[in-house]
Amino acid sequence: MLLALLGGVLFAQDKPKVEPWVCPPGFEGQKLSVFNWSTYIAEDTIPNFEKACGVTVDYSIYESSEAMLSKIIQGNPGYDIVVPSGNTVGRMIELDLAIPLDKSLIPNFANVSEALRDPSYDPGNVYSIPYQWGTIGVGYNREKVGYEITSWEQVWNYPGKVAWLNDPRAIMGIGLHLLGFDPNSTDADEIAQARDFLISKGGNVVAIAGDDGQVLLERGDVDITIEYNGDIVNLGYECECDTFAYVVPEEGSVIWVDSMMIPKDAPNVALAHAFIDYILHPQVGADISNYTTYASPNQAAIDLGLIEEVYLNDPAIYPDEKKLERLFSIDHVGSEVEVIYSNAWDELLIFLGR
Repeated sequence: MLLALLGGVLFAQDKPKVEPWVCPPGFEGQKLSVFNWSTYIAEDTIPNFEKACGVTVDYSIYESSEAMLSKIIQGNPGYDIVVPSGNTVGRMIELDLAIPLDKSLIPNFANVSEALRDPSYDPGNVYSIPYQWGTIGVGYNREKVGYEITSWEQVWNYPGKVAWLNDPRAIMGIGLHLLGFDPNSTDADEIAQARDFLISKGGNVVAIAGDDGQVLLERGDVDITIEYNGDIVNLGYECECDTFAYVVPEEGSVIWVDSMMIPKDAPNVALAHAFIDYILHPQVGADISNYTTYASPNQAAIDLGLIEEVYLNDPAIYPDEKKLERLFSIDHVGSEVEVIYSNAWDELLIFLGR
């Protein structure tokens, strides 16, 4: 599905001058509230938007889709923008927790790659617009581990300290996949088997990381962590060293797309639409991906050569065709089945002592 995103990766030209985004009139003095993942936006993204529109932005962070969703389910406390992953997008739609988008207010939607439009969890992008995409895999300290990791079995069998990502559906999906089941199984018995399989493989787990596995890795608290690719890749670029590596195990793993949505009862729907359009501007989108080292859904940013070439050519960020074939997505399976997954995850954490 994402092969089209690789078009132009090897042929980025000198960066052209791109006209800056212009805010629609009438927003001066207003406020926008954004609820997003941590370490997931460029340093100047919010200040530039505030300046362009003459507004203030209240920017809050969360560590998991579940944490974000729990707040929205209880009644939107005032957020205008949230950024859930694909299966959570589907759940928000099913639970009537998001409002349909007015595409006439988001002309920069035209910049989104065709490969990321019309997703199965939101046909026609009625409620969601892609923000970033990437994979879940294994980050590790080469010096501590002492060899290259290529498989999940090496993670399960490692004699040192390991962290797992606090992403229940993703980790359970990996377990299901390794057992030969559909990663999005709706069969309670298969889900239970995946739970038990993961419990049997979790003897070296010392932490369930809430999107901060890279911090645990850098600090030396763990030698291996299951994490989102950008967090580990960014760690390597920041240290300018070969100490930290990221790999998608040969058995396969998760590919994900995070999307911008306007939650139900958002206080400032009009300004939220303007913000989404701003994020989809080629330069703004490129700045975010250049900062986060996640893959951009903004084909215009790629085609215009605005994304750093070193990132475009890094297979840990933009997987090649062979790696893409080993990846699977985590889809929404209905609220009743989501409860089964949630209970299985809670039981797994109890057995792991987390």
